Amino acid sequence: MKRFRIHPRTGPALGTAVVFASVLLAGCSTDNHGDLYDYVAAVKARPAAHIPPLPEFEAYEGYTYSSTEARDPFAPKREATLMDAAHGGAGLRPDTDRHKEALEHFPLDGLEFVGILEKQGSAWAIVKAPDNLVHRVQVGNHMGENYGRVVNITETRIAIEEIIPDGLGGWIKRDAALAITE
Repeated sequence: MKRFRIHPRTGPALGTAVVFASVLLAGCSTDNHGDLYDYVAAVKARPAAHIPPLPEFEAYEGYTYSSTEARDPFAPKREATLMDAAHGGAGLRPDTDRHKEALEHFPLDGLEFVGILEKQGSAWAIVKAPDNLVHRVQVGNHMGENYGRVVNITETRIAIEEIIPDGLGGWIKRDAALAITE
């Protein structure tokens, strides 16, 4: 059997701590909870509330996809690829032989439309590039990385027509715009 011995220096402090803890615990043990018992009794005496029944759901009818009944949704349409091959890939394409303009080296979201100049009926948009150079743009100029061509300039926006890949080996037109920054 092991015996524990209290060190003479910590003995009085340990004894004081034990007495203090026992006084605290004794103070918490009073049975003065009458108001709590009254509240619990009042809540239990209330009539029970009506709980509505759970709604009934319709049964889910599953669908099994069979590739023999319909075309594969992840394959390109056969008619489009056959027609494209028959035309030798002709159709909408960007002019890759054309010399790129200065604003075609930046994405459209990096360009800022900051103002407009009008002289003798022609409008020139003022565009600030990410390299902090300011450029004059008019209808017919190109800007953006997706072969964008300016089609209209108003006081509040520059309308741009871009040519982007369609994911099937062809190209499609997409409208974009730069709004004026204030």
